[in-house]
Amino acid sequence: MEIQSEMEPQLALEEQGTLAVSADDFSALEDRIKRAVELVKQERKARAEAEARAQKAEEQAHQQMPTVAQLRSEISALRAERDQVRQRVDRLLKQLDTLEL
Repeated sequence: MEIQSEMEPQLALEEQGTLAVSADDFSALEDRIKRAVELVKQERKARAEAEARAQKAEEQAHQQMPTVAQLRSEISALRAERDQVRQRVDRLLKQLDTLEL
């Protein structure tokens, strides 16, 4: 019985040490969870901001669609006009060549 009573204080100290380590572990876990929650909050905020910027960009692109279509049409018309001018210049050059002979 004496051996058992001598071991009881030692067991009590070991249990307290285990509890202290467990409390430290719990505190560290709590800190990690808090950091994870903060990180999730920051990521959600960043995502919301990115989605807002994307939405704004889409709206701007949609508003500029008529202008882009008009510019494409003008480019096509200018290319066609350039081709006509080129053909006329070629004809005039041929006429000049025939006059010189």
